[in-house]
Amino acid sequence: MREHVRVLEGLGADVGLVRRPEELASVRGLVIPGGESSVIDKLSRAFGMQDPIRTAIAAGMPVYGTCAGLILLADRIIDGIAGQESFGGLDIAVRRNAFGSQLDSFETDLAVPELGDPPVHAVFIRAPVVESAGPSVQTLARLDDGRIVAVRRDALLGTSFHPEVTGEHRFHELFLQTVRAA
Repeated sequence: MREHVRVLEGLGADVGLVRRPEELASVRGLVIPGGESSVIDKLSRAFGMQDPIRTAIAAGMPVYGTCAGLILLADRIIDGIAGQESFGGLDIAVRRNAFGSQLDSFETDLAVPELGDPPVHAVFIRAPVVESAGPSVQTLARLDDGRIVAVRRDALLGTSFHPEVTGEHRFHELFLQTVRAA
């Protein structure tokens, strides 16, 4: 999360950490970072955050999910652990750890027409992939083999990769534009 805070503050955003429902009520947008999606899910339920986040998403709060955050924005998780839930909001089916283990992590450049040139340098660490996307979801980026790795629907943005670790700020800029417009 530190990396997201650094990028957003560097772009001029006033950033606050959200751990409790009352803190969620004080922000205009939310970033759900990478990590272990099943742990984030369990903690969100244990700390009473699941329903407030779902309600905020349904009300149109801008949310940007990277890696595990993308999994948590998906309406369907293909290979979640038993009992795993998501916040939902994106009409996508996502596969966790689609590229294998930590040892299978990789970097590549992606064309993202929405962001223009140059290509986005993307880092995939135990990353998910979007297996299918509904008609309301805009595909922003695909790998060379056609797999979807960045999506958007209204105020929701998700990437399979971690732009916050490569100095790539354009996805965060896009997110902040959405927050300002909301």
